Amino acid sequence: MAEGLLLAKIEKFKLNAIVDSAGTANYHIGKAPDRRMVQMAASKETPIDFLRARQFSEVDFQNNDLILVMDHSNYRDVLRLARSENDKDKVRFLLDYLYPEQQMKVPDPYYGTEEDFEEVYNLLDKATDALIKHLFNEG
Repeated sequence: MAEGLLLAKIEKFKLNAIVDSAGTANYHIGKAPDRRMVQMAASKETPIDFLRARQFSEVDFQNNDLILVMDHSNYRDVLRLARSENDKDKVRFLLDYLYPEQQMKVPDPYYGTEEDFEEVYNLLDKATDALIKHLFNEG
């Protein structure tokens, strides 16, 4: 969902940025996002049905200036693949742009209700706004 929101905002504001997302586990590779999140995103005019899962790898450090994680497990998994301190310095919690230095996790709505999916959408919408403000207005 974060990728979909960022892609939409980059296009809307004509920003010079590239966004890609990846998971740390390999069991969703090639799969579309959860149908409930696809439906929620579509209802908010943020299409994500075209996205497909892939697994994070060491090459992502080489290809990206910033690597955002959603929770502590992802953070540890990504850091395990870091090849240097420079790689480690690229890794941040997405919600730190909304709640600085709190390393808060994005809730997983998978076992929740439609309202849980909407709450996660709204949280990611705010977090991606904060990220864009930080990247393009302050630096």
